[in-house]
Amino acid sequence: MTSYNYELDFQLDNEENYSFWIENVVISENKVLGEVNYIFCDDDYLLEINKQYLNHDYFTDIISFDYSEGNLISGDIFISIDRVKENASDFNVSFEDELKRVIIHGILHYCGYKDKSSAEAEMMRSKEEEKIKMFHVKH
Repeated sequence: MTSYNYELDFQLDNEENYSFWIENVVISENKVLGEVNYIFCDDDYLLEINKQYLNHDYFTDIISFDYSEGNLISGDIFISIDRVKENASDFNVSFEDELKRVIIHGILHYCGYKDKSSAEAEMMRSKEEEKIKMFHVKH
């Protein structure tokens, strides 16, 4: 089950489409979707989480807390809409595409993908692109 929480004036256009997509991505990685909570917030909100829980004093686009057990994918994913907007501009992509990338980035971490080394980061980007292509509006 996927839930969405908003700590700022922002809302996904169609939560049902995102939930359907996220579940299909999890299934495509041979995992089972447990409880995943998305918390959309601003830079200041996420900076406080970064400081409090990770001892990092800088802005970031996503922080995820992984509660997965075995193949059951669960966790809390905090996303800064401020960072997503800025990254979209910096990378010359649409806000919607950058938001999808960040949304699925957390799920891919839960599925076991890492991004610390350059090889891992390259694999993560490839998986993000692959999974973004799976997004489509349900009919």
